[in-house]
Amino acid sequence: MGMNAIAPVPTPPPVKISFKAQMLLAREDAIIKVVNQLLAEKGFEAMTVDEVAANVGIAKASLYKHFSSKEDLAAAAMVGVMQRAQAFLDTLATDSSAVDKIKAVTRWTMGLKLNGEMPSLPSQNSSLRTTLMGNKAYMDGLMDVSDRLGAWIEEAQAAGAINPQLPAIAVLYTLYARACDPVLEFLKMGGLHENEQIIELVMSTCFEGLNAR
Repeated sequence: MGMNAIAPVPTPPPVKISFKAQMLLAREDAIIKVVNQLLAEKGFEAMTVDEVAANVGIAKASLYKHFSSKEDLAAAAMVGVMQRAQAFLDTLATDSSAVDKIKAVTRWTMGLKLNGEMPSLPSQNSSLRTTLMGNKAYMDGLMDVSDRLGAWIEEAQAAGAINPQLPAIAVLYTLYARACDPVLEFLKMGGLHENEQIIELVMSTCFEGLNAR
């Protein structure tokens, strides 16, 4: 072997997780899954910690060993949503146009909403907002998603695909609003359209407006 050869770096052995730790992680996953479902079905205000514990099948005291408050439960659910969003953004083709990426994300978000997988959180709850802003995993995920969407919005505006007169932040918030758009539920309750049709109807009003073409 020559003097300039670089010896391979040994792969560190996998970290072993104890059985107890695995059980705790599995319980946390079960709790977050139930919280996500209840937040999607009932919203934050109507959900109770007792209800979460009962649906998971554990005592409330056991639940508090994992999450200290109702706000922490909601924050954990939102961390999961942000992680799913980041994973979805990673799947988008790099050679797709910026507006196509934005539309793909918007369709995906509305799909979660229609499938009952999008947590419903109030915008005016100060304790919940404080908890979310203090949750590093959530804030890191939110900033990552916002930065990527913001860059695509500016690129789409430069290409003329989105109105360049609109502030990029207004466009971003408009996209985020699709995650809690009541129009989706109203159309679904009407029973006249399938989920995919509902998504395309809302996509049309979101990206093309209501003016006759």
